[in-house]
Amino acid sequence: MSMVHQFTVVVERDRETGLYMGMVPGLQGAHTQAASLDELQKNMKEVIALCLEEAAPFGAADIPDFVGTQMVEVQVG
Repeated sequence: MSMVHQFTVVVERDRETGLYMGMVPGLQGAHTQAASLDELQKNMKEVIALCLEEAAPFGAADIPDFVGTQMVEVQVG
């Protein structure tokens, strides 16, 4: 039986290379990069699927639940 999982992907853009980088917090190995956001989404789906296949013998129960994000303001200097 197949299951559908939803994941939150954190996306950043490298200022030097212009590449988009994506990662899923808490899912070890779930990170990739791409030249466009569309390509990044495609790559992330593939990477997440691979990570889930590797985790399958151990069970998907270890995948953490996404709670949210927080903005933190820090004064330096």
